Amino acid sequence: MSTTPQPVSESSETQPTGGALPTWLIAVIVVIALLLGYVAYAQRAARTELSAQLTELNDKLTQVTTRAATLEDNYANLKAQFDVTSEKLGMTQEELSRARALARQIKEEQQRTAVQLGSRIEQQQQALGSLTGEVGEVKGDVEETQKSLEETRTALQRTIGDLGVQSGLIARNAGELEELKQRGERDYFEFDIKKSKQYTRVGLVSVKLKKTDTKRQKFTLELLDSDKLVEKKDKTLLEPVQFYMQGTRHLLELVVYEVNKDRIVGYLSVPKEVARR
Repeated sequence: MSTTPQPVSESSETQPTGGALPTWLIAVIVVIALLLGYVAYAQRAARTELSAQLTELNDKLTQVTTRAATLEDNYANLKAQFDVTSEKLGMTQEELSRARALARQIKEEQQRTAVQLGSRIEQQQQALGSLTGEVGEVKGDVEETQKSLEETRTALQRTIGDLGVQSGLIARNAGELEELKQRGERDYFEFDIKKSKQYTRVGLVSVKLKKTDTKRQKFTLELLDSDKLVEKKDKTLLEPVQFYMQGTRHLLELVVYEVNKDRIVGYLSVPKEVARR
């Protein structure tokens, strides 16, 4: 027996077979999977970045904490120093106040002293003004006296001795005798002789004082040169007592510038060539 083949319907050919998924659904799933992967990646990257930022923040927080501790220590030190400085400043201000008070006191004393000094100066100037006239008068008297003394000195510097011979320069005291010595024109032998029976050696001769007259300022003495004896009687103060050395023409001069009771003071003047013998 023959069979007739059945016609195949068109609808049966287009239906999927068994459990196969549609193409569009697969596409949707792939997209969703990609989105989920991207989201997971983005979350992981965000967590990583957030972790790094958190670590950085922790480090900064640690640094800030350390600095805060350091600042607290510094603050404590500064506070202690401030307290000490405040105490010292209080003492300094007290000392400064005392110093200022002392300065004011000194200034006031200086002003009072200046006023007193000015008053004294004014008084002294008035006294000086009153004395100016007197000083002028005294100065005139002194100048006149000095002039008179200078004239007397000039007259006494060179005079005629007891032998009638012009004398050398005459000294009236020890000071003027030093001036004559500095001139170096003659040699001078000083003496201070008292009345005695014995002779006193003066330079190249021997001298014996026999008497003095203090009232008339006169004296008498003897001069002994080798065996030659010469008496000089009643000679006057500052009168050059002249005599010649035995056997020579050298004139020696003895000058007395002080006559006291039984005592005379003066010098013997000798030419240079005689002194060298």
